[in-house]
Order: sequence, then C-alpha cells, then structure tokens
Amino acid sequence: MCQHHQTQPDDAQSQHPPVRPVYNDAFPWHLGAFDAHCHPTDTMASLASLATLRTRVLAIMATRSQDQQLVAEVAAEHGITDSLSSLTSTSDTDSARRGCKVVPAFGWHPWFSYQLYDDSIPNPTYSLPSTEDSNTSTEEDAKIAHYKAVLTPSPQDPSFLSSLPTPTPLSSLISSTRQYLTSFPFALVGEIGLDKGFRLPQQRLPDDDSSRDESLTPGGREGRLLSPFRVQMQHQQAIMQAQLRLAGEMGRAVSVHGVQAHGVLYDTIAACWKGHEKKVLSRREKKRIAPGAEESSSSSDDEDSSSENDDSMRSKEKRAKRKIGGKPFPPRICLHSYSGSADMLKQWLHPSVPSTVFVSFSIAVNMSTDGGKAKLESVVRALPDDRILVESDLHMAGDEAEGLLEDMYRLVCEIKGWDLEYGVKTIGANFEKFIYG
Repeated sequence: MCQHHQTQPDDAQSQHPPVRPVYNDAFPWHLGAFDAHCHPTDTMASLASLATLRTRVLAIMATRSQDQQLVAEVAAEHGITDSLSSLTSTSDTDSARRGCKVVPAFGWHPWFSYQLYDDSIPNPTYSLPSTEDSNTSTEEDAKIAHYKAVLTPSPQDPSFLSSLPTPTPLSSLISSTRQYLTSFPFALVGEIGLDKGFRLPQQRLPDDDSSRDESLTPGGREGRLLSPFRVQMQHQQAIMQAQLRLAGEMGRAVSVHGVQAHGVLYDTIAACWKGHEKKVLSRREKKRIAPGAEESSSSSDDEDSSSENDDSMRSKEKRAKRKIGGKPFPPRICLHSYSGSADMLKQWLHPSVPSTVFVSFSIAVNMSTDGGKAKLESVVRALPDDRILVESDLHMAGDEAEGLLEDMYRLVCEIKGWDLEYGVKTIGANFEKFIYG
C-alpha cells in the first residue's frame, strides 16, 4: 500500500499528457476540489456556507479542548459516509446543489500542548498530593509547577500562571480521541506536530472580555500580544508521539504541523517507525530477483494488496474499518503547508520509510513570505505527482477560503506544467489515497 516512488498515471491520464494551464480557463469545480487542511470550526457561523460551497470535501482539523466536539458535531451532519467518487457531479450546478462534505480530524495542536501533562511517566509535571486534605491551593500549586516545568523560560509571574487552565492528562486526550476515531471511521488524527517559533499569548485582561469577538471559538489568540514563553520541545514531542501511536493503532492518517522544526519533526516521527523500515534492495539483490517477482510477491506490510480486485467501495470500507492493533506509526502522513526545503523532502520520500508521505500547500502559509514564495517552486517540482495535496488552512469556510484553494490549485498546476483538468483529477486522486489508503 505504501509506495515510495512516483506512481505512473493510469491509462486515461497517460493518453492526455499535461500541458501548461491557461489562467483564463474556468476552474473545473465539477471534477472535485478538496481542501486537505482547514479550521472552519474556529468561526462556526461560516459553516452555514457548506450547503453552497463548490469544494467537494473539507478536512477539518481539531486543535484544542474547545473544538474537538465542534468538529464531531459538524462531521455528524456533513461527514462523508462512502467513497469520494460517489460525490462526483457533472457540472458546477450539481456540485453546488450537493453541498460540501467533511472529513473530521481529531488531535491536539502543538500550540496548546502545554495544556496537557504526560501522566504516563513516573513523575508527571502535574501531580496532586495524595493526602485527604487536598484543596484549591494545592491544586493551584500543582498547576503552577506544571507550567513552570513545560514552558521556557520558566514563568514567574503569579498572575500569568494563574490565568492558564488546569492541565488535562494526556491519557484523557488519547481516550477521547480514540472514541472520536471509532465514531467516525474515515476520521484523521490532526492537527498535531511541533513548533519552535510559537509563543503563548499574554493573559486576557478583565476589560478584554467585553470586547471579545463572540463569533470566534474560544481558546485562540484572538489578537492578544505574545508572551516570551514557549513550550519545551521535549514536551511537544511527548504529546505528538502519543497521538502518532494512536493513529498507528487505529490505522488512520495524520495531518502534521511543523514550523522551524523540520529536522526534529522528522526525527520524532521516525522514532515511531524504528525497526519497521522497509528493506531497500541493493542493485545486486535486484538482479538476483527473477523479472516480475517483485510485482507478483505480496508484502505482509500491505494490508490491502489482496483487495485490488474487490469492489471499490467494499475495499474502502475495509480500510476504514480495519481492526484495532496496528503499528506504532501512522500509515499515511500529510506535511501540511510544508515550508521546508526540497532537499529535506528526500528523507521523507526515502524508499525505507514505511508511511506514505503526502505534502500539502496553501496560499495562506506558503505564499505569505518572500522566503516561502522563493522555496515553493523547487519543492513542488521535487515532489512525485502522487504525493501533492492542496489546502486553504483558513479559520473559516466560504468564498475567501474557496478562492485561496483555487489559487493554490492553479499555482501547483502552473509549476507542474499541468492543465487544470489533469491537475484537479490528480490532486483529487491523491486526496482519496490520503483519506482511504
């Protein structure tokens, strides 16, 4: 199932070699455009637009305590229940009438990882006294001790420390996420990851409450100034790896955030698949293998290889409902709004990597700085055609997100030298592989 080389296009695609797109061409929404990563539950009112969006599917990320259930509620009403091909329409009108569907993703973003404590270790950072006279003051002391341990530099301001929420045990997050994944058989794990650049927002002052934008889901930055405090990388790694193991256990794909931490991100994920790497044959070993033997042999790592001739929908259902008890790493990974270099991609795409790694791009992130713009073309060109995804990474659904999504589709097609129809079909097939395997 995990192929680490560029797959050849199918017969239908190979008959129409890609050409450079014409930007005056109408965008082929009817072929299926997919947003691989977005956050519309940050602005719940915007979800009313789902009924009329031309985008086929939104992969909606949860990030913190306040939005896990919101994502579940949206998925309960708008979630996909069968194959993506069943959503295909023949015209823009039919697509709009059908409305947009949702793939939910449940996870804890590194920006909020400080709000969790790892209760799987002998001496967790948050620990209440085991006495019968525990009271509010001892709970407050335990909370303060936790934040002093996981934030750097260690905060000393009592007011700032008191403003932070009581930390949640990591085991509780894993338990609730497992329940969400069980309830939604096509759900992903996300958004998870590492971030060296993030700093906690300053505390909200009492006077700020009256001016708070009630349309925004609580828990975000909401325009607050940033404090000097960051989450220690070791703590971020522990929170991420627990979620990676859960994704492996449940056989689910993950959407991964990585900012200013590309090397440590790879090392953190690679630690989960250590000992499960694919064997890479030397040239001499390949010559010893009879022609065609590699293709005819079936690998025990490919759970779905025997289902190639099954009905398409039955095959997808089997993948989505695979039994618990997988590997300690996710089968598929999306590096969302990837901002690393083309050289850094080589390690992710190495033939020994046992996860299938996709890379998604957004106007909001990849085109937001001169450095990002300069890097994008070489990265897109370096990617195999079957590993590219597109996203908006926006905090709301609607026309703006859809416009940004279309712009990135067009940009990827321009860089790759694809016409729009070829590009939209190719990226749509990639999205389907990312979700279903």
